[in-house]
Amino acid sequence: MIELLRTNDPVLISWLTAILAEAGIEIIVFDAHTSILEGSANAIRRRVMVIDDDFVRAKQIFEAGIEELEGGVSAYEYPE
Repeated sequence: MIELLRTNDPVLISWLTAILAEAGIEIIVFDAHTSILEGSANAIRRRVMVIDDDFVRAKQIFEAGIEELEGGVSAYEYPE
């Protein structure tokens, strides 16, 4: 599995799940429970993971979707 992005924005995760599901790509969210336990500090971001074979296509779909949104989205970060 490869990390696609990190975020604590549940709307972004839901949207990403939907657009990738339309393309037949399944995601798994790591650290969701830990993130909730930490509260509103946002110290631990949720990691959106995809299988290795889907990574390039998932990233392309995500980036194309972000470009379509007005104002963009800044509540995520790419892994290093």
